[in-house]
Amino acid sequence: MELFSFYNVENLFLPDPKPVHKLDSTVSGLRNWDDRKYRNKLFKIAHVFQLIKEENGILPFMIGLSEVSGKKVLEDLVQMQPFSAEYGIVHYNSMDERKVDVALLYNKKKIEVMDSEAITFFFEITNKNQGNYDTTRDVLYSKVKYRGQFVHVFIAHLPSKREKDINKPKRDFIMNEIRTRILNIVNEDKENIILCGDFNENPDDENLKNILYNDAQEKVMENPFVPLFSAGNYSTFHYKSGLLFDQIILSKSLFSEDNMLIFRNAEIFRPGQIRSRDRKQEGRPFRTYAGTRYLGGYSDHFPVFVRFEINK
Repeated sequence: MELFSFYNVENLFLPDPKPVHKLDSTVSGLRNWDDRKYRNKLFKIAHVFQLIKEENGILPFMIGLSEVSGKKVLEDLVQMQPFSAEYGIVHYNSMDERKVDVALLYNKKKIEVMDSEAITFFFEITNKNQGNYDTTRDVLYSKVKYRGQFVHVFIAHLPSKREKDINKPKRDFIMNEIRTRILNIVNEDKENIILCGDFNENPDDENLKNILYNDAQEKVMENPFVPLFSAGNYSTFHYKSGLLFDQIILSKSLFSEDNMLIFRNAEIFRPGQIRSRDRKQEGRPFRTYAGTRYLGGYSDHFPVFVRFEINK
């Protein structure tokens, strides 16, 4: 068995330098983000993967992450148990205004990275007082080799829903670009594709439905998180609404019994340890901050993963 996981880790920043004045803005945007809180955050994220290992007997061979700021936080993370310096990192600094990126961690004994690229997006701004263009988080593309087979991995963290969803055109544009690239791979190589991320949309939203089909309306991808969402399973919450923004979408090849990796099932990982201690927030993720109040938790998202059987 192999696992592929995605986790929005909620604001993994290095500790902030001490501000000169009390009201000075910080790099992280967090309140009193010091070394103690940073070390606790690293421990909590590593602990999530220790729990995944205890449940499944293995760690994921690849892990997509979002809301990480810079490579140093990833280097610190993979030194910890259960990673034990056995995981490599694919990461690029994006032009995101908050300096948060996506990244890929991979088991160096199982995965060989053949190629990688940060897919960057620029959006024109009509208000010239704000500059000429707006940027957002990159989409990370990696081509890896596993047991002689190529796997194309896309990791995305799309612009959020806010202010009457003014970011929807950006999400539409980014998802269309990802879809074009996926169809090029499907048409030319017919190799395995994994698209994962925090899409800021649910599985039944139009972008997530469109990504599954080519122009002839033939299905080229499968989203195993559709039935989980339909059954009322969620990875994050906004006020009273349960959301399944965190998803892993797979090419049809990964459902073939002839393939090296064969999809078996999908899961939202939510053991009791990483759920909120607050009765009013029962069943929700135990997050690091609630507004400016430090809670000391894990993240405001649950991780998700898919299980593969290995065709020997």
